[in-house]
Amino acid sequence: MLISGGMDSVALAFWKRPQFAYTVDYGQLAAEGEIRAATAVCQALSIRHRIIKVNCRSIGLGDMAGTSPSSQSPVSEWWPFRNQLIITLSGADAVADGISELMIGSIRTDVAHCDGRAEFFKRISSAMEYQEGNICVTAPAIHLDGVELVKASAIPFEILAWSHSCHVSNYACGMCRGCTKHAETMRRLGYDDY
Repeated sequence: MLISGGMDSVALAFWKRPQFAYTVDYGQLAAEGEIRAATAVCQALSIRHRIIKVNCRSIGLGDMAGTSPSSQSPVSEWWPFRNQLIITLSGADAVADGISELMIGSIRTDVAHCDGRAEFFKRISSAMEYQEGNICVTAPAIHLDGVELVKASAIPFEILAWSHSCHVSNYACGMCRGCTKHAETMRRLGYDDY
């Protein structure tokens, strides 16, 4: 599975316990924080973790790239074709590991991005399955929101707290959309003191 180190992918990793997890440093500002969180979770769950580094910052836009959003940006952190990019990079590595299914932690509320919708995963899976390597792409939590995913996964707070959702820094800034979503999910879960 793809593990960004964010709350959704961390909860999915705990729930599904994949054999392999892939974290992609594609040049995003918070790559170090994401890798740190994903590594800690994978070690705790005995998941074989691969880190893929391909610097694509020069083609990035928005908060995650440290640039102004495009006029086409649905939200400030939008990076063009981000999920397609990380699925392709991870898929290329997964072929060598003999992986036939690549899971991603997208949830129902990710629909602000076209590449966070169920239809996108159906189409990208078709493209990946059509090619040599024959990898199916799934989003097992696409019908859940963040709170529902955390509850379904039964992830303990001690592991969930390792997650890193900030879009702009290696430590939580507390102001970006990722940090806001993280804090709101924790509040809705009853972790008001977090």
